[in-house]
Parts: sequence; C-alpha cells; structure tokens
Amino acid sequence: MPMRNKGWEGTGVKFLFASDSFKGSLSSEKTGELLERAAKEVFPDCICEKLPVADGGEGTVDAVIRATGGEKISVMVHGPLMEKCAAYYGKPDENRAVLEMALASGYALVPQEKQNPLYTTTFGTGELIRDALDRGFRDISIAIGGSATNDGGMGCMRALGIRFLDKEGTELEGIGRDLGRVTHIDISGLDERVKETKFTVMCDVTNPLCGEHGATYTFGKQKGGTPEILEELEKGMRHYRDVIIREFGINPDQMAGSGAAGGLGAALFVFLKASLHSGVGRVLDLIDFDSHLEGVSLVVTGEGRTDWQSCFGKVVQGVGERCKRNNIPAIALVGGMGEGAEDICAHGIDSIMTTVNGVMPLEEAMARAEELYFGSAVRMFRMVRTGMRL
Repeated sequence: MPMRNKGWEGTGVKFLFASDSFKGSLSSEKTGELLERAAKEVFPDCICEKLPVADGGEGTVDAVIRATGGEKISVMVHGPLMEKCAAYYGKPDENRAVLEMALASGYALVPQEKQNPLYTTTFGTGELIRDALDRGFRDISIAIGGSATNDGGMGCMRALGIRFLDKEGTELEGIGRDLGRVTHIDISGLDERVKETKFTVMCDVTNPLCGEHGATYTFGKQKGGTPEILEELEKGMRHYRDVIIREFGINPDQMAGSGAAGGLGAALFVFLKASLHSGVGRVLDLIDFDSHLEGVSLVVTGEGRTDWQSCFGKVVQGVGERCKRNNIPAIALVGGMGEGAEDICAHGIDSIMTTVNGVMPLEEAMARAEELYFGSAVRMFRMVRTGMRL
C-alpha cells in the first residue's frame, strides 16, 4: 500500500537524504551532512535522516555498513597479481555478508605499468567468499564492478576448491592467459558449504561472456588490453565457454551478466548457482530502504552527473522508483545534467536541480564542490518552502 505523505505544514516536515557519491568531490555521507545543514537553515524544526547508498559498484560495502550500523570484517587476501593485500567486506547483520570484488580484485589495485588482463586473477575475491563461509554466513551478496581481471572467474573458483586442468592434468593458475589452456574442470573439491548458501550478484551489466559485446571486447581495453591481448583473451574465453558447455551442459553466453567482471559473472552463475540482481535494487533491499520512507515528506537523492545512463541501474533511478511506488515526492540534486537527463523523471524523480551557479570549468566546480552543493541545497529547500505556500 502507498504510504501517506505528511508533514507539509508546521514543524512536522521530515526529509530523507539518499544520494550517491559525487565521484572525486563529495562522498554520500558528505552530501547528507550538507543537506541536513541546508534543510535546518530553511526548516529549523525539520527532522532529517541521512542514508548512504550506492549502486552496487564502488563504495557499496561502505554504504551498506554505514546505513545498517554494520561491521567491517578485514581479511588479508591475494590481489589481482597474487600479491598480498588488505581487503574487507561488510556484515550488515548476523546472517548476511556483502562483498565488493573490487576491494580484492579491482582495477585500482594494479599499478598502471602492470595492467595486463592476461596476468590478473580473481583469486582474492574467492578468498573473501571463503572467509565469509568460515564465519558462518549463508547469504552472501557480491558487487562485481571495477574488476582488473579477465579470467572467467577461474581464480575465484580456485580459492573455493575447483581445479582447472590443462591437457597434461596440471592445475592452472587461473589467470587470463590460462583460458585457452583449460581442458577439464574438476569441481569435486568445491567447498561443500556453497550448496547451503544463497549467492546474489549485484550487477547492472547484462553482457554475455563472449563476442563483440562480451567480457573481453567490452571491458578488456580499460584493463590494459592491447588489440593483440584482447584477441588472445577472446579466443581463450570462447574455448573456456566451450569446455563449460561440454562438461556441464550450460552455455554462459545465454546468461545475462555472465560477461561482467571479466567473466566472473559466468563462474558465479555456473558454479555457485548465484542469482543476478540490479545493483542499486539489492543495495536498497540490504539497507531496508522502504522502511525509512515511513512518514517522510520529501526524499532528496543525487549523483555527480545525470544523463540518459542514470535510468539504467543508477542510484537516482533506484531511489526514485522506490519513492514513486510509495507515493513520496523526490528531488535529485546533481552536479550536472547531460543528454537525456530529464528521462529520469519517468522513474519517480519530480525535479532535477544542479549545484553549479554559473559558467565555470569542471576543475573549478570540483574544487568548490562543498560550497556549491550547500548553496544549491539552500535554494532547493527555499523552493520547497515556497511550494508549500501555494
């Protein structure tokens, strides 16, 4: 049932602030602080709730921990180049764990001069999963954006006991270069606890494993892949896919999202029976977003830039649709607007406002982000107050 708005008169105004981070300038937490300060300036007696959110990519674990009052669990793992590195995941409650593969196998962990998807692995992500299993978690959500890898998820599965063997029966490392060398996949050693665990993949990428729109050709270049490297990886990925089809009767190319994170999606679906969910949708469920809408007069969300892409799995879309479902008005306060920005209004956003107050270079807007955001927030709340008087 739709919730009833209340509080547009007198002192009963209640605001909920749920913005994504403005990459490179403002964190989700900081936008909430600035919005609360601005709201109190215009509505001194208002009630404000700040709820950090993310879209299932970078910052997901931190947002879930803050929003739920959860715990950060630190783990030493092997990074994309099998170097030791410190990682962590979130424990929103006693039953659930939230992992972010970028914290163990992410692009940001590889120095630019060493970026080469032939030699990176998702092994560390598997170690995060194994640690969560060791601690008794049987509901594990995994955000799989920002990877440095193109290994088809072999590294991750190796950490959980699966062996990828070459034609001599020798176990492979599970890096991108090994894709074309796999002749048999031995799942007899897969961690038994996997069978009793619910795995959810948080991802809005629907790319297949192979082909023009697959893992390699869509994402490999940004991970350091030259045309020659990409050709080798694609040839290997097709071979890897064919081995999976032959041995398990499953074609990863027919599974939406199998090409995410360099093919990690395929491994999670095939070997862990994971289900695919919208990143922002899953995050909103993890933080029980809908329950925070009770009694709210207005929701303010936002992101660094709103354009046509915002309608495909971004925070503003996810928050707007939840507000629309519950009959709560929502405004997006954003850094800038691009082509198709107004399309977001079909997803529960009633209006869009930008933080910039004049013509200026991007560098200046970024440097003055807090000042500009606060000033625009005050103007926004004054407009809200004006609307209440109509």
